[in-house]
Amino acid sequence: MSRTVTLLLVDQAGEQLGALPAYDVPEPWWQEIGSVVAEARRRHGLDVAVLRLLAADRPEPPGGHLTYLGQVAERPAVPLDPVSVDLSPHPLRGPWAEPGGPAGSIAWATDELDRLGRPVTAVAQQRTWNLSAIWRLDGGHGSTWLKQVPVFLRHEGAVLRWLADAAPGATPTVLADDGAGRVLLDHVPGEDRYAAGVEERTAVAADHHAVQLRAADAVPALVTAGVPDRRGPALARWIRAALAPHDVSTVDGLLAGLDDRLDEVRRCGLPDTLVHGDLHPGNVRGDGERRVTIDWGDAFVGHPAFDILRLTETLAPATAAPMLAAWAGRWRAEVPGCDPERAVALLRPVAPLRLAAVYAMFLAAIEPSEHPYHAGDVPACLARAAAEG
Repeated sequence: MSRTVTLLLVDQAGEQLGALPAYDVPEPWWQEIGSVVAEARRRHGLDVAVLRLLAADRPEPPGGHLTYLGQVAERPAVPLDPVSVDLSPHPLRGPWAEPGGPAGSIAWATDELDRLGRPVTAVAQQRTWNLSAIWRLDGGHGSTWLKQVPVFLRHEGAVLRWLADAAPGATPTVLADDGAGRVLLDHVPGEDRYAAGVEERTAVAADHHAVQLRAADAVPALVTAGVPDRRGPALARWIRAALAPHDVSTVDGLLAGLDDRLDEVRRCGLPDTLVHGDLHPGNVRGDGERRVTIDWGDAFVGHPAFDILRLTETLAPATAAPMLAAWAGRWRAEVPGCDPERAVALLRPVAPLRLAAVYAMFLAAIEPSEHPYHAGDVPACLARAAAEG
């Protein structure tokens, strides 16, 4: 599956110039725009900064015909198709999605790298969507990654700073952080481990357990630093508030009993700690020698079982059982008398319910043109929660 792309171009002042002829790119995932930029350069000799998605011909990813907004430094020589689109400002638009936004972020990053003695010789845009913008910055030092996230995910910087001290090597090295959503990360060799098997996932779970043990003693500091507090009653309140605009009739019973269920979870005796929030294998990067966990924007303070449930959710029950048993054994050794198995059983339907609330939060915090990224996720997660409940 591929994508067909139309790039509507604007100049540095945001004035519409017209659209490039449509072309295909190999990756179907809408937020991946490295090949969109590369193909505009190959076909037309243009250096384009892709700002944001404008329209899609299907309700959700992947594939289809997508229209993106791109910025160029000056009117290109290539003929452009006349197009007129409403580009009015929107209060929920990311700063990187406005004309001049990418240039401002790259200027910040190159200044920081110059200060560190790591001058930049090449910049390549990799991703842009409602949850992040990512660029690769290369130089004699190697590669550095600039990541920019919206305000509702900016606590990722605080999480990474804490992890750098508490669990060195567990995450990418933070080179700079502006405190407002932009971070510079040192390159991590290897690849994202989407295809990780059970043995590798088991190792990831063991690595993560060590991090969560350290974090259990740092919960107040993490909350003070801005990491969302999703402990017990706070989690229940947040889920209900996030899902209030949506049809939750399929999970009415689960929501009604949520406080009592979470109170039962508390009685299982496991400590609250730092939760990654999206610990699937694709958020682990490795090269066979080193593994690091990436993308901590969904992190929160809460129950550790959420991460093992996410790490095992795509596995058959018989395959996941040994991983869950090993996880439970580690916690039982650290907290004698706790009941990890019961905590997992109680939280199994809550895990997709929480994910539904996460996607609902995204939808409430992004402009409507980008809703197709997540609109189908809320009902899908609610259906899973109902099935598990």
